[in-house]
Amino acid sequence: MFYIVGLGNPGDEYLNTRHNAGRMVVSKLLKDLDFDDFEFNKKTNSQVSKGSIKIGRNKEEKVTLILPETFMNKSGNALSYFVKPVPKAASAKASASRRKGLENLIVVHDDIDLALGTIKISYNKGTGGHRGLDSIVKVVKTKEFVRIRIGVSPVTSKGKVKKPQGEKDVIDFILNKFKPKELELMKKIFKKSSEAIQTLITDGRDKAMNIFNS
Repeated sequence: MFYIVGLGNPGDEYLNTRHNAGRMVVSKLLKDLDFDDFEFNKKTNSQVSKGSIKIGRNKEEKVTLILPETFMNKSGNALSYFVKPVPKAASAKASASRRKGLENLIVVHDDIDLALGTIKISYNKGTGGHRGLDSIVKVVKTKEFVRIRIGVSPVTSKGKVKKPQGEKDVIDFILNKFKPKELELMKKIFKKSSEAIQTLITDGRDKAMNIFNS
């Protein structure tokens, strides 16, 4: 079972904001996979859709798409229903087994360290101060899971990422909506991100990184 989590904030006021890039990707993935529409799951306080993807001729991989209906800094609360934390006192063998299980967790989120219109697949990396990731790491007790990082920052004429500085400027920036031209570009990135997630599921992390991080 793969768990695909799209981070963002619920509610119409946050539609098309930079901080909701993760939710937008997973919503695009749902359409591309032709899964049933999201349904609210009261136990997890999240929107959930389940389905499967064909792996080769005779195998299918089950997939659960998750959009937490909590605010960003509480994203881990929804995930705790699906993914159990890595025990602190687990034996090396048991811990390795649990970490292998978390390789089937894919978290999609916005990233101000990346240029608008780019994506990057990462594994076992720091959170970079992203409050949604902080919340998830706190719940699952490990950083060993896959992230699809969606760039949302503008670039200078020389191609350098121009990200906001200071907590207030960062919050104001990520809660702003994409401009119309930016949104058109992001739609292409959402499609590319959807393809990256499907490749992660069907062909594995190494191949997906080789294709989409180049």
